[in-house]
Amino acid sequence: MNTKNENQIEPASESRALLAELRRRAPQMTRTLARFVRAESPSTNKPALDRLARIVAAEWRRRGASVRILRCAVAGDQVRVEWRPAGSRGKAPILLLGHLDTVYELGTLEKTPFRIGGGRAFGPGTFDMKSGLVIALYAIEALRALGLRPRRPIVGLWTSDEEIGSRSSRAIIERQARASCAALVLEPAGGVRGALKTARKGVGEVTLEVTGRSAHAGLDPQSGINAILELSLQLARLQRFNQPGQGVTVSAGVIQGGTRSNVVPDRATALVDLRAPTLRAMRSLERSLRALRPILPGAKLSVRGGFNRAPLEPRMSKALYARASRVARGMGLRVEQSAVGGGSDGNFTAAIGVPTLDGMGGVGGGAHTPGEFVLLRSLPERAALLAALLLEL
Repeated sequence: MNTKNENQIEPASESRALLAELRRRAPQMTRTLARFVRAESPSTNKPALDRLARIVAAEWRRRGASVRILRCAVAGDQVRVEWRPAGSRGKAPILLLGHLDTVYELGTLEKTPFRIGGGRAFGPGTFDMKSGLVIALYAIEALRALGLRPRRPIVGLWTSDEEIGSRSSRAIIERQARASCAALVLEPAGGVRGALKTARKGVGEVTLEVTGRSAHAGLDPQSGINAILELSLQLARLQRFNQPGQGVTVSAGVIQGGTRSNVVPDRATALVDLRAPTLRAMRSLERSLRALRPILPGAKLSVRGGFNRAPLEPRMSKALYARASRVARGMGLRVEQSAVGGGSDGNFTAAIGVPTLDGMGGVGGGAHTPGEFVLLRSLPERAALLAALLLEL
């Protein structure tokens, strides 16, 4: 039970008070979302990302948080925010995790501008995941406005390269996660029903590179070793690694090889996407890939890469989901859970043993498409859910 002053509300009505407070703030939430979306932030454009980082940092400073912009030379700057309510000193913090970057290039707003219609906000990044940034911001604002103090410090980490693999931010995420008691990920919910994400597949990529021997395709084909043929045979072999019933998928997405039709190709490569729902399945698949050997006599095969995100397994989310579900019922809301094939930075936190609940962000659809949208009614509801959950942990 939290310690409250005499002006604070009773625990039984905390969650409903938060929801009412945040519904009153819904217009401001929409305006903040519009500002964030209009600050375009492609993963590979550092100036644009740095601009959004400054905007987000300023919003948190206005709400009394301690803010640091983490400079990065090879990617956009990242933002770390911290709120230490009275009485939280010495306790492990709760980590709020999300990203500033989107998959959309500069100029996308000219084609698909931010707009509101039918109770939805449309625009690049509305769903994935600038609505999540707004939800976290206003959850803390509502807690402070009502004088409600979580027992633990709150740390928010907003990174700049999640959409391209989190290469510059992974170490920062893992370091902060190790110091935290739990990670709540503000990635978008699972569709318009608002499901929390309690499982994510592990995600990886391997490159198959075949070296053969070139020859004239008409005069002397028998002296050549066809790298494209070897690669084709290897890809056919990879098909046997798929286990759809167990959620294991292996999919070649890009292939390259050859120079001219009358030359036996001596080089061929393929980029292959990997997905696995459990650590056991992930490791089994990696062993199978490492065991691949050339099929054609004289061909050489190199396999590089592997999984860069381990799975978020349900056991890492079970307890947090149960608490979130109970909190939602206290507000008259209902949340479901879902397992998804894509990865997020929550995969990193779960893999190092930190309880992790993903999909705490906006409710909507169309991620990474021109029709991306978020349901406006979901903004105060999700912010209230997050705020009430912070009081529970």
